[in-house]
Amino acid sequence: MNIYQVFTRLYGACKPAKNLPNGTIADNGVAKFNEFTADTLQRIKDYGFTHVWFTGVLEHATKTDYTRYGIHLDHPWIVKGRAGSPYAIKDYFDVDPDLAEDVPNRMAEFEALLERTHKTGLKFVIDFVPNHVARSYHSDVAPKGFEDLGVGDDEELAFTPRNNFYYCWGEPLHTENFVEAEKGGIPYLEHPAKATGNDVFHAWPNRNDWYETVKLNYGVDYNGGGAQHFAPIPSTWQKMTDILLFWASKGVDAFRCDMAEMVPVAFWHYAIAQVKAKYDVQFIAEVYNPNEYRNYIHHGGFDYLYDKVGLYDTLRAVICQQTSAAAITNAWQNTDDIKKHMLYFLENHDEQRIASDFFCGDAQKAIPGLVVAACMGNNPLMIYAGQEIGEKGMDAEGFSGKDGRTTIFDYWSVPSLHKLSSISPSLKSTKSPNQVLTGEELALYQDYQRILRLRNENKSLSEGLFYDLMYVNYDGAEGFDCHRQYAFLRKTEGELLFCVANFSDTYIECGIRIPAHAFDFLSIPSGEYSAVDLISGEESNISLAPDACTQIKVRANNAILLSVKF
Repeated sequence: MNIYQVFTRLYGACKPAKNLPNGTIADNGVAKFNEFTADTLQRIKDYGFTHVWFTGVLEHATKTDYTRYGIHLDHPWIVKGRAGSPYAIKDYFDVDPDLAEDVPNRMAEFEALLERTHKTGLKFVIDFVPNHVARSYHSDVAPKGFEDLGVGDDEELAFTPRNNFYYCWGEPLHTENFVEAEKGGIPYLEHPAKATGNDVFHAWPNRNDWYETVKLNYGVDYNGGGAQHFAPIPSTWQKMTDILLFWASKGVDAFRCDMAEMVPVAFWHYAIAQVKAKYDVQFIAEVYNPNEYRNYIHHGGFDYLYDKVGLYDTLRAVICQQTSAAAITNAWQNTDDIKKHMLYFLENHDEQRIASDFFCGDAQKAIPGLVVAACMGNNPLMIYAGQEIGEKGMDAEGFSGKDGRTTIFDYWSVPSLHKLSSISPSLKSTKSPNQVLTGEELALYQDYQRILRLRNENKSLSEGLFYDLMYVNYDGAEGFDCHRQYAFLRKTEGELLFCVANFSDTYIECGIRIPAHAFDFLSIPSGEYSAVDLISGEESNISLAPDACTQIKVRANNAILLSVKF
């Protein structure tokens, strides 16, 4: 399972693309559903991806005026950036009008993209944002008979399980902590204030809070010691389950569930069971508390969880030479019993770009980390569009500022994404990678492609056993540096993969010990063998013997996958 995350509004031409900081849609343009042509999707499929996560599809609060299409205007004080955050959902039953060439026909354009994606053989992933909504939430297009969120709420009660929102009774929302005085205009009024999305249960959120959102009430009384009121089923549970069923009925294959751990596990157990009883869909959870991982898998029903506080944090620290490569062993061991459920990644819209000044400044330095994440197991891997050609994320687009991330709040044209969206799947095309990318970008692009395709095609990676070699190589007897190199084996019948990631800035020649236990556990026959590095294609001869060192060579900031056939 190789997931390609694309921030939908940025992945395309974005005409006129003036790239003015804080620019309007007229200044900086926006990509459209229709720009994901059959050719574009075929290139993504041929590259090695199995799923596309179209980020930011649902209608969210924005400063762009769509009132002429019957979409109400959002107050500028409660929108971050001009385009708005895709996680401040304004209508769960609609798609973002920014993404449509013909706004009244926006759902049909979305459905056509869904159909094109499936025809290409790709699975379609969208966000489900269960914890919070835009302060201006109101569905204009909810199906007949669906009661909107907040309808029937008793606003005089701070909490009741019958409400969809939490209220700060008797107190208006105070905007002075997040709205600059010079913005002027008619003040935003909310009385009583609703609790803010990041669990701020008072009326004074600040600029660092999710002030543009309001928290949904799943029957947990946070001000009452966290008491749970789940019987009878809270109305929020049923309404949010209906939203999932709505999108699943359209053919969506998977939901990436934003901040899933801020919603009770009991709700997920209820909702996921209902959806899966009717549709073949998968659920991916954004969960950051390792103590809750097993709860959300075994009791919540999730298929996959982010492995952020674990492998991502460890690999980032190793790549930046802030910790030892030996720490990778501990990272995978902490989730070994649920490894098949862990989603690995090195970038996403929340994290800083590898090539940014805030990470390591050079996308090549992450190749060994990519190989580790991609090749240690057969669990899912996610790549964020632009990562494969070294997008730096160093633009100061507007609200987001220069923070090493690609903006999710502003209208912008990202040159790397424009390049990728213009590449044709045909090697004979004038828009082949060779014509579109620089030499450095092309080399990175080809490395990523080889690794992704190997995950799909090589049985040792997709099905084979895993064996960590670090525990017998800490002594560095033959030049192996356990702080800068990481080594492991993958094995299936007829093939052994000898994997070595070199996080060092220097070329290495060293010996790596393979213990007798590995020969027994993996049924490795001793002997002299011809090996080929599946990444570079280079051939070499290696010796395999119990408790002896096998000699290898690895370029700086690189990795090898030596394939030995028996």
